Amino acid sequence: MASLKSIKKRIVSVKNTRQITKAMKMVSAAKLRRAQENVVAARPYAKKLGEVLQSLAANLEGDLHPLLEKREAKKLLLIVLTSDRGLCGGFNTNLCKAADRYIKDKAATFEQISVMTVGRKGYEFLRSRYTVYKNFSNVLAKPNYQTAVMLAQEVIDGFVAEEYDQVELLFNSFRTVMTQDITFQQMLPVEPEATDIADETPVEFIYEPSVGELLAEILPKNIEVQIFKAMLETVAGEHGARMTAMDSASKNANEMIGKLTLQYNRARQAAITTELMEIISGSESIKG
Repeated sequence: MASLKSIKKRIVSVKNTRQITKAMKMVSAAKLRRAQENVVAARPYAKKLGEVLQSLAANLEGDLHPLLEKREAKKLLLIVLTSDRGLCGGFNTNLCKAADRYIKDKAATFEQISVMTVGRKGYEFLRSRYTVYKNFSNVLAKPNYQTAVMLAQEVIDGFVAEEYDQVELLFNSFRTVMTQDITFQQMLPVEPEATDIADETPVEFIYEPSVGELLAEILPKNIEVQIFKAMLETVAGEHGARMTAMDSASKNANEMIGKLTLQYNRARQAAITTELMEIISGSESIKG
C-alpha cells in the first residue's frame, strides 16, 4: 500500500491540476461567446455571396473566368485548418486523421498531392507523413480578414499558374459547443451550385458593369470569404472543444480526488490500528 505521504502528495497534485482545468474552461467559455457571434455573423454573408456568384455564373457568356476553368485534375492542393494549441480533446486529431485518410484515398487519382497547413497542430501531425507545401502558424489566435486575403491570393496564384488543378479546404465546422463537423469544401475550380429551373420563376437581370467584370471581382472575393469563414469556424470549434475537454478533465479530477481521499483515510486508519496493536503488544510484554 502507498504511504500516507505519497497519497497526500498525489491529492495536492490533482487539486492543482483541477484548478488549472477549471481556469482554462472559464477562459475558453469567455472566448467562445465572441467566436460564436463572429461565425453566426459571417455565415449569411458567405451564403449570399455564393448565391450572387451562382446567378452571375449562370448568365456568363463567352470566355470563362480562369477560376472557373475545369481542367484534367492531376495536381491537388489540400488546405488543412487546425488550432495552434492543444488540450482540446480530439478536435485536431480527428481532423488530421481525416486528412490522412483523404490523401491516401486520392493518391491513386492524382499524380501530385500538396498539403498546406494553417495551424501548428496540423503541421506537426502531417509533416512526418507528407511534404507540407506551406505552413501558416499563429494566424488563428486573432483571425482577421487580411490573413484570409493573403491565403486566398496564395491559392489563386498557384491555381492560375497551374501549380495545382484542384483545391480542397478541410476544417472543423462549428455546430454546437460539443459538436464540430469535419468538412471538406472544394475551393477551386469554383463550381456554382446548379439550381432547379423548373421550381423557380426566371428573372432577367441587367448587370452593370458586365457579367465578366463582376465575376473577376466576386470570384476572388468569394475565395477570401470562404477561407475567412472556415477560420472563424475553426476558432469557435477549438474553444468549444477545449471547454468540453476541460470540463471533463475537472470532473475526472474530482472523482480521482474522492478515490485518493478514501484511500488516504483507509491507509491512515490502518496505520493507527497498527500503532495501537504495537502499543498493546508492548504493554502486554512488560506485564508478562
